[in-house]
Amino acid sequence: MFFLRMISRSVARQFRRRVLICITVALAAAVSVAMLGIVYDVGDKLTTELSTYGSNITVRPKSDAVTAELYGSSSSNTPSSSTADPTSFIRESDLQKIKTIFWAYNITDFAPQLNIRMSVQSGKTAQKAGNVPVVGTWFNKTLHASTGETSVLGVQRMRPWWKLEGSWAKDSADQAMAGSALADRLGISAGDTVTLSKGSHTRQLTVTGVYTSGDDDDNALYTSTALVQDLSGLPDSVDYVEVKALTTPENDLARKAAKNPDALSQEEWETWYCTAYPSSIAYQIEEALPGAVAKQVRQVAALEGNVLQKTRAVMIVMTALTLIAATIAVANLMSAAMAERASQLALLKAIGAKNSEVSRLIIAETAGIALAGAVAGAAAGAGLSQLVGHAVFHSAITMRPMVFVLVAVLLSITVLTASISAVRQILKLQPAQVLHGR
Repeated sequence: MFFLRMISRSVARQFRRRVLICITVALAAAVSVAMLGIVYDVGDKLTTELSTYGSNITVRPKSDAVTAELYGSSSSNTPSSSTADPTSFIRESDLQKIKTIFWAYNITDFAPQLNIRMSVQSGKTAQKAGNVPVVGTWFNKTLHASTGETSVLGVQRMRPWWKLEGSWAKDSADQAMAGSALADRLGISAGDTVTLSKGSHTRQLTVTGVYTSGDDDDNALYTSTALVQDLSGLPDSVDYVEVKALTTPENDLARKAAKNPDALSQEEWETWYCTAYPSSIAYQIEEALPGAVAKQVRQVAALEGNVLQKTRAVMIVMTALTLIAATIAVANLMSAAMAERASQLALLKAIGAKNSEVSRLIIAETAGIALAGAVAGAAAGAGLSQLVGHAVFHSAITMRPMVFVLVAVLLSITVLTASISAVRQILKLQPAQVLHGR
């Protein structure tokens, strides 16, 4: 009881300094909880954010993939930029198998393409363009997988950055969407008609919208796969598939597996296969689609990993600097408080109190104040992390219990480190000199 009374009287006499220590610890706790909370959750948030930039896995027939590697074709080029019709294909009816792989639920979207060169004539201006890239795809298709799962897939979700004038085309109608460059060349706009010609086959379509993609697709015309297959005489055929998947950023194991999965040990292979790396999902897609080659889009995968590392590094550095600043501030406040209490502490030592007992009193006072500040700061930090999450990622941050445990350990080290200077002052106190004003 005596010990507690001493602590309460000390806090009451130096209330202002104790409040400042409490506020300092609370601010450090708030920043640490917010930053570390975001660090632990930023991987998922960045994956979701980067998924808006399109597919991160592409699928081609094996012969096309070999040709692309031999001639150095970039995976960033759109298939519509090719000047020739494809010669090898994937069966469109097999694509539902993509939703049967181990990481099927991480496949958020995919869209096939059949890229054929055709003649396009405007029904309004009668202008005609030959050798136009016409892309047969899914716009908003409902897919029923063999597992019983039903998914809605297509470019409507794969192309969120497209600037669209008009509306999206429908898979079941004679409709199309024209790229802005092609629309300018033919003088067409939303609501106009165009006639597609491939050999002796023709089809009249309604243009529902004009899009701006910012790449070669601006010169293309998008319509349904069924329509392009019919005009080109290639039933149940596609030559390219874009896949958008939620993935785990690459590490050394993923990079090793991407080069040669057979080089992995059994334990490494199981870890890699059961982790949502882009390379493991691509491998599983190849298992589901024999004769196809799935490749991760290196630019997206690399961007995700680099951004994640840099973001985490910045947040960890901010947390470290905050704790260092808190240590210095608390140490200065405690030193000033000890200087004011020199006569009281000297009297305690004069009447028989040991250095260890006086030190324990000071540490207990500081620990109690720091605990109050840490609790308040942790609550504020959790709220701050949610504000950052909604402002930056437009979703809540998932606070993991490990964050609070880690912050508690770091603050304990911070307070103990700050108390060292105060304890050293106590150990140096000579009661006789202090009490006689020397």
